[in-house]
Amino acid sequence: MIIVHKVDDDTDFKPSSIKVGGSHAVSMAIALIDREVNSNSWVANDPFFMPGYFLDNMPNYQQGIIYAVSRFALEMTDQIGRSRGSSEVDKDLDKASGLLKYPGTTWIFDFSTSIVPTASSESQYRAAQRSLISYNERLANGDAKFERRADNLQGTLLRFTADLGSNSAVIDDHLAKAGQWGIDTKADDIFYSAKGRLYAYYLILRDLGKDFESVNKTKELSPSWLLMLASLKQAASMDPLVVVNGKPDGFIGPSHLAALGFYLLRARTQLREIINILQK
Repeated sequence: MIIVHKVDDDTDFKPSSIKVGGSHAVSMAIALIDREVNSNSWVANDPFFMPGYFLDNMPNYQQGIIYAVSRFALEMTDQIGRSRGSSEVDKDLDKASGLLKYPGTTWIFDFSTSIVPTASSESQYRAAQRSLISYNERLANGDAKFERRADNLQGTLLRFTADLGSNSAVIDDHLAKAGQWGIDTKADDIFYSAKGRLYAYYLILRDLGKDFESVNKTKELSPSWLLMLASLKQAASMDPLVVVNGKPDGFIGPSHLAALGFYLLRARTQLREIINILQK
């Protein structure tokens, strides 16, 4: 079982190469897709006859990663990869953000919709990866936009903050049911989905800071940025043997969801502090 599924949460992970003039954060998004889809193999859509079909930690984790990457691709499309809101959308970024919204559980057959073969999750994500590679190559050649303005960074962080708020609401709702009798079969699903999302946000934001180095220096963001990254890293590094959803104030049994939610909310607060600095 350990061999079949692997939760890859290496916080030192880096892209194998970054084209000069390309985006560090886009390179990271490309590398994350490649690692989860090709190197680690995509398991969220494994059919019933695959050995890991009944294991769900890695599938939820992988889908959390792709969700964060899709959010970043959307922000690249709407904010960073175009001059102004009224300018033309970059076709590669637009295509990638659309493909990354594809459900992660679709195998080559989806009998709920058709008896004929359909596009698998992997094929869509690989196509998104190719589009991001194309964009980054054009950017390196001076044929694509990457607007390194403070207002673009601010808008992107605002949407990331909103997404973290939505994720914290899911955790909070489940915490309200903590400590009940019986086996909690949903706690680990929520935990690993959130962990994957926070892990991807950590790596993308770490490298986005490199892309916005000039804004970082001008606005003196480094101390706040590093604190925010530290909170995300702590959340991404949580690795309980078994996810336990005890009451947050319980005497027996930890609450791994509460601990993860704490780091999530702390990172969200720190992101809002960065946004406030960018507004000045």
